[in-house]
Amino acid sequence: MSPATIFQIHLLLGYVPWLLCFGTYLWPRLRAMDHAEAQRAIATLHSFRFFGLVFILPGVVGADLPASFASFAAYGDFTTGLLAMLALLTFRTRPAFWFFTVAFNLAGTIDILVDYYHGNQLGLPALAGQLGAAYAIPIIYVPLLMITHCAAFYLLIRHARPRAVGELRTNG
Repeated sequence: MSPATIFQIHLLLGYVPWLLCFGTYLWPRLRAMDHAEAQRAIATLHSFRFFGLVFILPGVVGADLPASFASFAAYGDFTTGLLAMLALLTFRTRPAFWFFTVAFNLAGTIDILVDYYHGNQLGLPALAGQLGAAYAIPIIYVPLLMITHCAAFYLLIRHARPRAVGELRTNG
């Protein structure tokens, strides 16, 4: 089997155990939690995204890893991690917390989607060995990050919708 095929299988199958775990253990707890606390838990996971800087660390990744992929992935993760940390630091100041919560989820989702696109355009599956020790990031870590971004957006929308409906009832 070619390295590209193995990488693509790994990418796809990386979602399966996380979806099973998330659906069974994490999602029921997040939905039952206070809305802000659920977002805080998600922000805590994403605050570790500074780790994505390893994509530009010589010796961790191969010299032939496309720089355009590595830089965007590294700084996209770093930005998302910093925004998640700011959300955590501003938890008691709710307007700032909600701003940074939306910001890190938007930045993180865009980062992952653009990384998938760039990786595909640059032929990353065939160069998967150049990821070196960072190979585990897209295979094990990114699926959980994307799943939790989707959950965060769902919770944000679910939380906003009843308030808007309630406002219509009281104002209408």
